Amino acid sequence: MKIAQVAPLAECCPPRRYGGTERVVSYLTEKLVLQGHEVTLFASGDSQTTGELVRCSERALRLDPAIRDHMPHHLAMLEEVWRRAGDFDVIHFHIDPFHSPLIRDFADRTLTTLHGRLDLPDLKPLYAAFPEMPMVSISDSQRRPMPEANWAATIPHGLPIDLLPFSPRPKETRASQGYLAFLGRISPEKRPDRAIEVAARAGWPLRIAAKIDVVDRDYWDGLIAPLIKRHEHIEFVGEIGDSEKARFLGEAQALLFPIDWPEPFGLVMIEAMACGTPVIAWNCGSVPEIIDDGTTGFVVDDVAGAVNAVRRLAMIDRNKVRSVFERRFTVERMTADYLSVYRRLTGMRRNVQHLERPDGDGQLLQVTA
Repeated sequence: MKIAQVAPLAECCPPRRYGGTERVVSYLTEKLVLQGHEVTLFASGDSQTTGELVRCSERALRLDPAIRDHMPHHLAMLEEVWRRAGDFDVIHFHIDPFHSPLIRDFADRTLTTLHGRLDLPDLKPLYAAFPEMPMVSISDSQRRPMPEANWAATIPHGLPIDLLPFSPRPKETRASQGYLAFLGRISPEKRPDRAIEVAARAGWPLRIAAKIDVVDRDYWDGLIAPLIKRHEHIEFVGEIGDSEKARFLGEAQALLFPIDWPEPFGLVMIEAMACGTPVIAWNCGSVPEIIDDGTTGFVVDDVAGAVNAVRRLAMIDRNKVRSVFERRFTVERMTADYLSVYRRLTGMRRNVQHLERPDGDGQLLQVTA
C-alpha cells in the first residue's frame, strides 16, 4: 500500500523533546515501513524516517526563531500534498482541519486523525461543512461533543514496545518512599499546581519535567515558580527528551496527571505505564478510558483523593501495569487498527486516475490524483 502521512510542522518527527502528535506520526510511519508499505512522510526537514521524507520546512517551526506564523508553512505543505496526491492509495492527515477544502475530490481515500480537543463551539460548523471527510478520534471522550461527525473509528495511541524499558522497582530516596513525577507542559489546564499540592500534602518529593511555552510564561512566573520555591522537596527538571524519559518515569513511584481539561488522550500516561509506573490521574477527558482504576493507577476527583491514592501505591503491581500497556497501547496494535480503517475507505484505490483543477491563469491542468 502507498501511504502518505502528513504531520504538523511545529516539531520534527520524532520530536527531540516535547511533542505528542509528531511522535505518534513517527511511530506509525516507521511501523508501516517495517511492514512493507511504501510510506511518504510530509514533515519538517529535520525529521528522520526510513520512508520517503518530503521536507516541508527547513526545520521544526517551534525551534526556528525566524518563524512568526505557522500557517503559511502548512499551506505550502498542503499544496505539495495536493500536487502528489495521485501517488498514494491513502493520505493520512494529522493537522486538524487545514486540509479540508483541498481534498473534496478524493476525501474518500483520506483519513484525518484529530489530536486536539473538540468541545470548542467554533469547530462544529467547520466539521459539519465537510461531512465527506472520514475521521479518527483518539478516545471516545474526544468525539463526544461531535457525535454526528463522520467517525471511522476510535484508535488510541500506541508506543514501540521496546521504547521505554520496564522498571520493576522505583528509585528510593533518603525518605525511603521515592518521588512522584509530573511530565508535560507548564500550563493552567495541566495543573502542575495540583501536583505540587498533592506531593506536599502527602509528604513526598516531586520532580517536574516540563516545557514552558511563551503563552504560559506569566502562569509560570506568577504561580508555579513561587510554589516550587516555597516547598523544599519540589524539583523543577525542565524539558526532557526520550533518552531521559525512561529513567525519569521508570524511577518514579507514580506519575501525577492532575489535568483540568478534557484531554483527548494523554500520551504521557501510556509512557509511564510502559515503564510499569502507575498513574494517578484526574477524572477528565480520556483518563477513565486509559487508566484501569486500582490496576494501572488511580482515577481521582480531587486533591484529597489523589493524596489517598499516593498512600495506596503499594497495592499496585508494576508487572500488571506493564502487561496492560503491552496488551492495549503498543504501536503494533495502533498500526493494525489504522490499516483496518485504510482498507475500509471507500475510495482506497491502486490505479492512478486523473483530476483537473484550474491553474493561476484559469486554465485546466492535468494532475495525477
